[in-house]
Amino acid sequence: MTKYTLEATVRRPYDETVEAVRAELSAAGFGILTEIDLKATLKAKLDVDVTPQVILGACRPQLAHQALEADPSIAALLPCNVVVRAVDDTTTVVEAFDPDAMMSLAGQGQAGDTLRTVATDARQRLTAALAALESN
Repeated sequence: MTKYTLEATVRRPYDETVEAVRAELSAAGFGILTEIDLKATLKAKLDVDVTPQVILGACRPQLAHQALEADPSIAALLPCNVVVRAVDDTTTVVEAFDPDAMMSLAGQGQAGDTLRTVATDARQRLTAALAALESN
């Protein structure tokens, strides 16, 4: 199976981890554009119970702008999704879609080069945020 996420396992409760993820993403220059509470949504729509988890749509405007200038269709892949999911009362998993995984869609030439540069920057920032979560 191809690995398409960057992952961190955090030894702290879910709610605390969600707040820590927000703080680390902000420190890395990302804002949160969207938030989807999967537990609440699936309960409301399907009346099923799932573990607490949220999808945060993270965006670094400078990177998004560079990517859109290179290829306007890249908007379909924005923002960077970061999932925070409870494992148990004291353990939470944080996963971010790996920007490198998107690069298989990047074309050749200057547009592809620009997208690869943006993906590298975004990946470094996400990786640093996840590492900070694990070390705190």
